Amino acid sequence: MPLISQAWARPTPIALSVSLLLCAATVNAQTATVSEVVITGNPLSSEARVTPASSLSGLQLLERGQSTLGETLNQLPGISSTYFGPNASRPIIRGLDGDRIRVLNNSASSLDASALSYDHAVPLDVLSTERIEVLRGPAALQYGGSAVGGVVNVIDNRIPREAMSGVLGKAQAQLGTGNDERSVAGLVETGNERWGLHVDGFDRHTGDVRVPVSLACDKTGEVRYARRICNSASQSRGGAFGASTFWDSGYLGASVNTYQSDYGTVAEDRVTIGMKTTRYALEGQVRNLPGVWESAKARISHTDYQHTEFDTGNPGTVFANSGQELRLEARHRALQSWGGWRGVVGVQAESGRFSAVGDEAFAPFSRSNSQAIFVHEELPTVWGQVNAGARLESVRVESLGNSALARFEIGTRQFSPFSVAAGGLFKLSPAWSLTGNAAMTQRAPKDYELFANGPHLATHAWEIGSSALGLEKSTSVDVGLDWKQGAERMSVTAFASQFANFIGLMGSAQVQGGLPVQNYQGVKARFQGLEASGVMRLWQRASTLDLELRADTVRATNETTGEPLPRIAPLRVGSTLAYAQGPWHAKLGMDWHAAQNQVPAGSVATGTYTWVNASVAYRQKLDATALTWFARIDNLTDSLAYSATSILTSTAFGKSPLPGRSFKMGVQASF
Repeated sequence: MPLISQAWARPTPIALSVSLLLCAATVNAQTATVSEVVITGNPLSSEARVTPASSLSGLQLLERGQSTLGETLNQLPGISSTYFGPNASRPIIRGLDGDRIRVLNNSASSLDASALSYDHAVPLDVLSTERIEVLRGPAALQYGGSAVGGVVNVIDNRIPREAMSGVLGKAQAQLGTGNDERSVAGLVETGNERWGLHVDGFDRHTGDVRVPVSLACDKTGEVRYARRICNSASQSRGGAFGASTFWDSGYLGASVNTYQSDYGTVAEDRVTIGMKTTRYALEGQVRNLPGVWESAKARISHTDYQHTEFDTGNPGTVFANSGQELRLEARHRALQSWGGWRGVVGVQAESGRFSAVGDEAFAPFSRSNSQAIFVHEELPTVWGQVNAGARLESVRVESLGNSALARFEIGTRQFSPFSVAAGGLFKLSPAWSLTGNAAMTQRAPKDYELFANGPHLATHAWEIGSSALGLEKSTSVDVGLDWKQGAERMSVTAFASQFANFIGLMGSAQVQGGLPVQNYQGVKARFQGLEASGVMRLWQRASTLDLELRADTVRATNETTGEPLPRIAPLRVGSTLAYAQGPWHAKLGMDWHAAQNQVPAGSVATGTYTWVNASVAYRQKLDATALTWFARIDNLTDSLAYSATSILTSTAFGKSPLPGRSFKMGVQASF
């Protein structure tokens, strides 16, 4: 079994790594780089937070922001990235990816094709984002069985939700050396107590990404070698317009936004993807209702998504997805007749049509519809808080075949997933608290898991679905210990998920179309791990110096075969020194990644590496304008490393290492 990058791994100070691991075992799941504002898993806005959650906004999002959602969140406790090069990357939460992670935009589904294939990008860019919230574990069930791994909610203000006064705005420009990035973004909002308008736009250009090793590149028929990832350049742009009207007890707003991206797929030197999505949304809320119901909120959206895969500039397979979503939520007051429980009751309906036209279409035309009812209840107590929730769905998946390709099965499957969860927070003392969550979750198979049958070059396999698949069923628990006192905090969360029917792509000895055959099938599986992070204040005078610590580990086993499951992040341990004085902020961080030798037969192990990052920011006040200057160096030591969670590591050995040293600088103006 080959071991990637072992020969190039930089020496790691073992004593420091061990000490960091021991410290991280007693520290907090939300570090100082993560703000405390989290609403995705907390619809009742209570101060106590039972479920593991984190949020990135403001300076933290500005410093950490990358060109993909997965890489922006990578390295947060429990979160890694699928990393299909620098242009396509989805988050992995606690070892779970794909359709087990629900990616939302303003709490509504981000309809795209990113879960279908690793080389399909998520049509969201952090340049137009206000905040990103991540919800882990059982409480994510209120967003459906596809959120069994967690929820990532990308939040913007494209539909203004609060009255504003005058004109507000923000503009940002940044440059990067590692990928020759040139990015600009801006937004303007204006309004009064009765109406509000929002306009934003962004443009991002990047070149091929620099790496610490020379790689072959064949874009023109002549092989050349360079210290860059071949075919990793991209151009992305987008914008939105939104408007709302306000009254004393609510608002009603609408928005339209578009996102376009042209990028290289990196696995194939001459293949690029041209993607475009347009989303329309309508949202409203009524507050201060009389009687039992306190407020009601409704969201409806329609999305048109399409991308074309080009081979040497010639259009090939076209993937399209269009759909609608409706979500209604009603919040009720605490009911003494029910023992003081308060909560949210809601309904959700989704429908979508998918098509893939071309020789490399590996999934048929399909229609999917789902309807759901859900409830989330909360009971404050003298010793803490209790949460409970349930969700019942009706899902219909229909394969329509493909008139140009006779290999697809035509048929319809119907499912009725049911999920339930409960959790509690126990205040052991003013500083200490204990949390626990448990859930039983069911997920209906997706259209491609049921009916796929064709070549999928991103996975280098001929993928075959099974229309006989049943519900994916799992039981999950997590237990957390939290401490907070002043600026210091710590938390440890242990979790485990047992799948009675884990649906995954499993290898076989067959070959079809020159590709190894992989079948979607259900197996027994187990995921278990630990997340830990925290903050220690080392110095506090006119300036402050904090030590942020973090660590996580996850083991995933196919209990049907006894082998490890593929693409699981290894043990990771990290620390950051954070300095602040007046308008200045500076950070120096190190993340150590252990070797990942727990891989199934046929997969590639990865070696140990250490990632060093540094950043500095300065906030400058100019009359009514605030300027935030920032600079960041990633992979300071220019280490050669490969991602254990990327399918490129096992299917295109040496094709796409992680980026080398990169310097980024920019400025954000707010007025």
